Amino acid sequence: MQNVRRYADIIASIEGLIWLGLAWSISISMFIGSTEPTLAALFIVGALVLISWAHRPMRYLLKRYHIRKRRTDMWIHTLALPLLLAMFFHIMLEALLGAAWLPPKILLFNLLASAGWMTFVMTLFIKFIFHSVKTSSK
Repeated sequence: MQNVRRYADIIASIEGLIWLGLAWSISISMFIGSTEPTLAALFIVGALVLISWAHRPMRYLLKRYHIRKRRTDMWIHTLALPLLLAMFFHIMLEALLGAAWLPPKILLFNLLASAGWMTFVMTLFIKFIFHSVKTSSK
């Protein structure tokens, strides 16, 4: 059971990192005015999705309950909350500063999503430490 939980944590963390890489590549593409970083990130995401669907052991591993539960936790930390917070903070900044200078909304989302992903990973690490201390004391 501990191995399944550890695999779920690792897969969800890597998946969150991949999606963050895609989001940051969009910001980089907007900054430099070229679509090459976004296309490269999309090719990487596409290749990983293809491998996870085509590779039978990986497909069975990803269908397990713990993987789906960890993915849901990861999506909440890296997508749902940052989207709501980015919208709220952007509206507040626009009301306070006006529309003269505002960072792009995607940059604000990327910063919040990165912080959310780090919170997710630190939470998993703390849970791992608690479980290892709990099992070692038994």
